[in-house]
Amino acid sequence: MEDKSTTKTNAEKSTETVQTHVHEFIASTKLAEEGDNRHNHRFAGVTSERIPKGNSHVHVILVNTDFFNHHHEVAIETGPAIPVGNGKHIHFVKGTTTLDDGHVHELEFTTLIQKPLI
Repeated sequence: MEDKSTTKTNAEKSTETVQTHVHEFIASTKLAEEGDNRHNHRFAGVTSERIPKGNSHVHVILVNTDFFNHHHEVAIETGPAIPVGNGKHIHFVKGTTTLDDGHVHELEFTTLIQKPLI
C-alpha cells in the first residue's frame, strides 16, 4: 500500500521552488588606512541564487571579511551576467564594505564561473 503522507499532488509539485544557480567568489578588498595600519581583508563564499533583473539577472552577496583586529561586512548586488563562452557567465562586483574601525574598503572583483565542471 502506498504511503499517502509523502505523495505530492501535481499542484503541490508545481508550487515548489525550483533552484537556479549560484556562483562562488574569492576576493580581497583594496588597501585602507596609512602607515602601520595600512591593510586589506580577504573574503570568500557563495552568492544567492539568480535574481531576474532586466534582460539578465544578478546575485546578492552577504559575507564577512577576515579578521585583522576588526572585520567588515560585504552586502552587495552583483552586476548582470557577462558571457564567457560555452553558455557560461560571470558577474562583476564593485562597491565598499561597511564602516568599521573608522574606515571602509573599496572592492572590485568577479564571481567565478557557474557550474565550472559541467
